[in-house]
Amino acid sequence: MAKSFTASRSQLKGDPRFGSKLATKFVNCLMYDGKKSVAFRVFYDALDRIKERMPEQEPIEVFTQAIDHIRPSIEVRSKRVGGATYQVPTPVNPKRQQTLAIRWLLEAIRSKKGRPMHLTLSDELMAAYRREGAAMTKRENVHRMADANRAFAHFAYGSR
Repeated sequence: MAKSFTASRSQLKGDPRFGSKLATKFVNCLMYDGKKSVAFRVFYDALDRIKERMPEQEPIEVFTQAIDHIRPSIEVRSKRVGGATYQVPTPVNPKRQQTLAIRWLLEAIRSKKGRPMHLTLSDELMAAYRREGAAMTKRENVHRMADANRAFAHFAYGSR
């Protein structure tokens, strides 16, 4: 049976300007219709704007810190026990943390219409760097939901 996923993680190369695999992964997720050069231009324009607005910080460091700040450490998963379905808080593995962080960041910038993408991306990255913004709100909501359902945590490791 063929693999149902791509080998993108093993084939991933660092981006041309910074050599960061995280940046390449983000650009691949940002890309629409295979237009990678457009996605790279949007990403680099956003980083250039961050460099203008925050000259004391290295823009790629702002980007990686923003992604790290958005990463969730715990999430809720549905688990059926008997006839009831419970929202059980479970830890998130690092690969999924990164995926969720990128997904939430893209969701936040795509929801803001009427401005060029690189402007909203730079604003959202700077906000996430300062632990603010829509993507951070999403993370905090997930953590809050997990905290509220802590009573069901004993279902996470029970018998299946």
